[in-house]
Amino acid sequence: MKKIQWKIIKRNIIAILIFFGLSIVYFSPILEGKKIYQSDKVNFIGMSKEIKDHRSDYDEEPLWTNSMFGGMPAYQISVVYSANLVKHIDKIFQGFLPRPAGLVFLYLLGFYILLMSLKIDYRLALVGAIAFAFSSYFFIILEAGHNTKAHAIGYMSPLLASVLMTMRGKWFTGGVLTALFTSLILNANHLQITYYLIMLFLVLGTAKLIEAIKENQFKYYLKSVLVLLLAGVLGASTNITRVLTTYEYGEESMRGKSDLTNDLDNKTSGLDKDYATAWSYGKAESFTLLIPNFYGGSSQGELGTDSETYNAIKQSPQSRKIIKQLPLYWGEQPFTSGPVYAGAIVCFLFVMGLFMLKGYMRWWVIITTILMLALGWGKNFMPLTEFFLEHFPGYNKFRAVSTTLVIVEFLLPLFGFIALNKLLFDNNKNESYKSIKWSLIITGGLCLIFALLPSIFFDFTGSSDEQLKNMGWPIDALQSDRRSLMISDAWRSFIFISLSALLLYLYLKNTLKKQYVILIIGLLIIGDMWTVNKRYLDNDDFKSKRKVAEPFSPSVADQQILADKDPNFRVFNSAVNTFNDASTSYYHKSIGGYHGAKLKRYQELIDAHISKGNMSVLNMLNTKYFIVANQNQKIAQRNTGALGNAWFVKEVQLVTSADEELAALSNINTQNKAVINTRYSDMISQFDMDSLASIILTDYKANHLTYTANCSQEQLAIFSEIFYDKGWNAYLNGNLVPHFRANYLLRAMMIPSGSHKIEFKFEPSSFDTGENISFASSAILLILLLGVFYNELKI
Repeated sequence: MKKIQWKIIKRNIIAILIFFGLSIVYFSPILEGKKIYQSDKVNFIGMSKEIKDHRSDYDEEPLWTNSMFGGMPAYQISVVYSANLVKHIDKIFQGFLPRPAGLVFLYLLGFYILLMSLKIDYRLALVGAIAFAFSSYFFIILEAGHNTKAHAIGYMSPLLASVLMTMRGKWFTGGVLTALFTSLILNANHLQITYYLIMLFLVLGTAKLIEAIKENQFKYYLKSVLVLLLAGVLGASTNITRVLTTYEYGEESMRGKSDLTNDLDNKTSGLDKDYATAWSYGKAESFTLLIPNFYGGSSQGELGTDSETYNAIKQSPQSRKIIKQLPLYWGEQPFTSGPVYAGAIVCFLFVMGLFMLKGYMRWWVIITTILMLALGWGKNFMPLTEFFLEHFPGYNKFRAVSTTLVIVEFLLPLFGFIALNKLLFDNNKNESYKSIKWSLIITGGLCLIFALLPSIFFDFTGSSDEQLKNMGWPIDALQSDRRSLMISDAWRSFIFISLSALLLYLYLKNTLKKQYVILIIGLLIIGDMWTVNKRYLDNDDFKSKRKVAEPFSPSVADQQILADKDPNFRVFNSAVNTFNDASTSYYHKSIGGYHGAKLKRYQELIDAHISKGNMSVLNMLNTKYFIVANQNQKIAQRNTGALGNAWFVKEVQLVTSADEELAALSNINTQNKAVINTRYSDMISQFDMDSLASIILTDYKANHLTYTANCSQEQLAIFSEIFYDKGWNAYLNGNLVPHFRANYLLRAMMIPSGSHKIEFKFEPSSFDTGENISFASSAILLILLLGVFYNELKI
């Protein structure tokens, strides 16, 4: 049995307690039982309502919901993957704290583990964890409710630590931990963050390969890679249900390839280029890593009564309200909740590391940082972006390319604190003086230039300024305030950098002991990052637990519609941003909704017909009610033209392409005619319309629809349900029968003469298969994890 290192345990316990303290103090309203009011969480409550109700009523996962966009798989909304046993460990790494405090604790603990695994002094590891965790973007996404993104970010650090441990030759322990954290980061369910981390691993692996070849260690390297691949497969297998269903659905979603042939220059095998790059960071905007308000901060920043804008409009009785709504952000993104600020001190330490550190780490960090920064520019650096969208597998499945800056925010403190550790514990004074000097010149010099001469480089003009000017707003005053914000924060960053450089200089002069250097730098980092984050996430963002759990209350229109006992119809809510709002889904089955991965064909139907008010299409979608704004309230209007849950058509119009299929819906009466692609022509029989035939929905569940049909001769039935052949099966009197697509995205089926029971059941085989594999692999991983504990502790 190994001797217990009580001193090390004590240090780690102290670090964990500090992390607890920071997480709870920042989010102190949680002690009063309050919760953060997150816009995305509110939308989640709306979009997941039918799924949760089904789970409660039937004790099963529906895997499908009809509450949004006519109907879609629930995989990326709300599914309980019960077979993954490893996911329960996640609570430990979140300190059993409620969100968002638990996620910040995960940020802190994960990065601390990474730095400790790299043999960084425990005090520096603690400070470095704070520097990483309090990056502004990591708090901004918590305010918005991007919890899955924050969750995945938290596991980047321990996963990298495990990979590096494996590469150092601790194959069993490193491999098992790699599998564990692969499992946990995939369980967080934000594949975009995981994808970018894999890109980092590819650069790291390439650098290590070159190093291994130079040092004649290729076989050693190959063994490490093999262990990591096996670990990755095992970790991914614990989440295989989510992976399989997401991949399967992804091919049919907006992330998949379109069958349409128009606008080919803008299309990829995934998202359209303009959609994928809508949130592209400006090249100059990258300076927000160093100066937080370099581009004005958030789109709706809060100016004070001492601002020039306020002085220009103070005669207005609404002046205090207006200045909080004017766009301070003047960058190229459509809007933003705040900047990607990594910290002035962190940037200073990173640049210092560029001069101080040598070897493979320096190069893979530099290459990855530059690559991710350039990819974050998106449409502002289109040759590189276009290359990755068209040639890098999977890259075009993700939107908001500026998310690559997460990796930059990860590498800056990592490299910076490795450099600081070397300066304090293994320093060459001449080299250290030089590194500090040049880092101060570069980072501090940039801050000085922008503080003293901002107008030489920028005019502080935003994309909406001309429109605001035409509306009579004092744009000159607003632009002057933006300039003042840049100057103020440039001086602010310069002061933090100068103080840090002075501390390190005093240490090298033996005037200040290293423990005081670490303490003061830690306090400076907290003072820097904490105050910036409070600009975007503070106590005002917390509301009562009930308000967060029940954010919706029925309007007059909702109450009118809820009085209708018909079990299945759709609602078009024009009183909200129809296709970016999930509130309607809380009470009704909505034509609109809120989701970044809706079915591609539905999005194409929105663009071509629904957004243009094509009533024939809205009727075929069984849009029984419209909600409209009438003065200060919402009212419901009944649509008598809605075609119901299913109907028989008189004739068929065969088309040969998706373009024809979509276009044909512009000029047909969907009650009488169905548009069907010729790929399904062998499934259609000749028929004559039976005017007395009937088909009605007799039972509704999200994943199981039952109809009764009566007809004297064979008929073609159109069902007002979304066609998705990756799980929906049709049954006629209990027997599995084929069905096909009609009207671009609805279901159709030939119904023989007589009385019949027709059922549609959502039975995706990928889910059951995945759950079996997930259970077995997670059990194996837990056993291996016990083996690691035994091997390391020798109990």
